[in-house]
Amino acid sequence: MAESIMGRQIVCPQCRQDGAVRVEAHSPRELIASLLWMVPFQCQRCDHRFLARRKSLRSASQVTERREHMRIPVRLSLSFSGGRVRGEGTVLDMSLGGCIIQSKAHVRIDDIFYLEIILAKDEPPVEAAAIVRSVSSRGIAFKFLRRAQEDKRLTAFIQARSRSASLGPLKVA
Repeated sequence: MAESIMGRQIVCPQCRQDGAVRVEAHSPRELIASLLWMVPFQCQRCDHRFLARRKSLRSASQVTERREHMRIPVRLSLSFSGGRVRGEGTVLDMSLGGCIIQSKAHVRIDDIFYLEIILAKDEPPVEAAAIVRSVSSRGIAFKFLRRAQEDKRLTAFIQARSRSASLGPLKVA
């Protein structure tokens, strides 16, 4: 879910949209800023990285999320193929960086697949190349090989879902 500081959504200074997520410090500037109560964020819409003031004394490692993109819960059908493996499944959550699916297909970490995700009944599926990052009881985690932002339909779908999630009852203006 999108981060908030003191009850407000973090707004990207570049695109002026809310929904930025806290990310791990990468540069010396970001590491030094963390000592001064500043933490790095990355916009989910334009990928701009920026610093925002931290509200509490919690260490950055307690709050920092490893993933770079906000996950959106979904329930979508998909089919996938790669090498000798073909399968079908259900997408459980999705982000601009990848998705988690449930499927009975047997896959291995680092296998590469061609995914076809059905966003709407009357539209052709979204096509994406992805690599398996993990396999667990929760499902198969795929990382998109090409930026999902390059697919306008997928980007619009994720942004519409993330906006509706951020408009929930917990959002404070």
